[in-house]
Amino acid sequence: MSEEKAPQEVLMDSTPTKKKRKRDDDEAPESSAAAAGGEAAAAAAAAAPTAHGRPAKRKVESRKIPVPAHRFGPLHDSWQRIYTPLCDHLHLQTRMNLATRNVEIKSSSTTTDTGAIQKGADFVRAFILGFDVEDAMALLRLDDLFLDSFDINDVKPLKGDHLSRAIGRVAGKGGKTKFTIENVTKTRIVLADSKVHILGSYQNIQIARRSICNLILGESGAAWTCMCVLRLCRNCVCSAIGKRSSAICFRAWLSPPCPQCESNTVGR
Repeated sequence: MSEEKAPQEVLMDSTPTKKKRKRDDDEAPESSAAAAGGEAAAAAAAAAPTAHGRPAKRKVESRKIPVPAHRFGPLHDSWQRIYTPLCDHLHLQTRMNLATRNVEIKSSSTTTDTGAIQKGADFVRAFILGFDVEDAMALLRLDDLFLDSFDINDVKPLKGDHLSRAIGRVAGKGGKTKFTIENVTKTRIVLADSKVHILGSYQNIQIARRSICNLILGESGAAWTCMCVLRLCRNCVCSAIGKRSSAICFRAWLSPPCPQCESNTVGR
């Protein structure tokens, strides 16, 4: 009997019990969680700066700005002034693709500003739309400047001579009306056929756009438009225009007090 019991005891010891199975099942999730945590730590270590202080690798971004045929000549003449701030200040890789006629901008390992690629694209786009390089360069220095474009036909559908007269009212004789709106609203305006492009802060763009829309709808005279939209007195508008006139607009007498000079008598 003793010889028969020995193998049974060995068999019973070799079979796993319920407690042992439960212990093994509990250890399996812990090992998988530890492995996942190790992978996450490795990814974080790769994204963090290195011990030598070098910046972590960033995703390379690129922009393509198409150049129309009538702006290819001015772009060629002003290429040095456009290329210098993009490469020296923003540390962007810039080239002119002659095959596709696109200005290609790409970030590099030396690019530190995350918004540099967008600033550079806005700067080139502003020049392509017709703004001067000095005016477009303000987009690189200031963060609260924007570009706004709209069509005259979006304000009022016009054709033929009616469209030409609307463009003439916005521009004025020798560009005086456009310069007046620019000086009063502190913006820059470009008239390209029936397209109107405005560069400035958000609030100033809205004021300039409202003045231009009034001229498109039939109002005449930039001084009256500026006084009605900005609610400025005649003296403030004259100082912005650079001249004085006693008969700029008689209807300015009906305007409320001027917010700039806080004059109780508007138009005097």
